[in-house]
Amino acid sequence: MLLIVVGSTRPGRVGLPVAEWFRGVAERHGGFQVAWADLAEIRLPLLDEPYHPRLGRYQHQHTRDWSRRVDGADAFVMVAPEYNYGFNAALKNAIDYLHREWQYKPVGFVSYGGVSGGTRAVQMLKQVVTTLKMVPVNEAVVIPFVQQALDEEGRFQASEALDAAARQMLDELRRWALALQPLRAGS
Repeated sequence: MLLIVVGSTRPGRVGLPVAEWFRGVAERHGGFQVAWADLAEIRLPLLDEPYHPRLGRYQHQHTRDWSRRVDGADAFVMVAPEYNYGFNAALKNAIDYLHREWQYKPVGFVSYGGVSGGTRAVQMLKQVVTTLKMVPVNEAVVIPFVQQALDEEGRFQASEALDAAARQMLDELRRWALALQPLRAGS
């Protein structure tokens, strides 16, 4: 299963239409059963667990629910905005809630922003996810000047190049998900 994590929680966010486009590409790709995790809907409070996540001693139902959702995935795509040359706090918080659930799973990034297309955010995210023994794939979807790709109703209008990049990333995520499966079985 591929879990698409919508990282932005800001009202009027661009991340939701971008993630909805990517979900369509992923469903048509057919390499994964596709699941959805919109952090604006999940509404995790700022990390409020008394024990370190690596212990798995979750005290709150929202953490246990988040744990089940992440644990059930074989791969992830994080749809990430760039805020002030970095990634946003809601996404960092969602990552920090858990530990074992992320391990030995590949992750791809759909990033967006201004001129950099969110690449600076992804560079910072890679440092975080590799610490959790996740495997970031090189293939990515980078969307510069994202506001220009929205139609009058706020729907994201992807180019053929972005569709192709998304399919390539999904192919690679599938390869890595299969390759890492023995490691996940042993953890």
